[in-house]
Amino acid sequence: MNWTAVCSTNDIPPNAGVCALVDGKQIAIFKIDNAVFALDNFDPFSGANVLSRGIVGSLEGELVVASPIYKQHFALATGRCIEDENESIAAYNVKLDGDTVLIAAEAQAAA
Repeated sequence: MNWTAVCSTNDIPPNAGVCALVDGKQIAIFKIDNAVFALDNFDPFSGANVLSRGIVGSLEGELVVASPIYKQHFALATGRCIEDENESIAAYNVKLDGDTVLIAAEAQAAA
C-alpha cells in the first residue's frame, strides 16, 4: 500500500475536517477525538467537492459527516450514505506516524 503524508493532526480542527490533494484527488480528512478518517471530498448529490466542510456527528452511534449542501450523511468509517443505500463515497485507510497523517492512495473496499 502506498502512503502519502498529507498534514499534521494539529492542522485538523477537533470534530471537523480539512481537504488534501492525494494523487490528484480531493480527500476530506476528519479528526474526531483521537481518531482520523478520510473520505472522498466529492458529494455525489450536489456534484461539488464540499464534504470536508460538512458537520460531523453521530447517527444511531455511527460517526458521520453531513454534506453542507443537501445534508445527506456519510459514515466516516465506510463512506456509506445513511439516507440512500444506493449511494456511497470512497473511504481511505489512514494511519498516523507521530502527528503526521498518512493516507493510502487506494480506496478501501466498499462496505
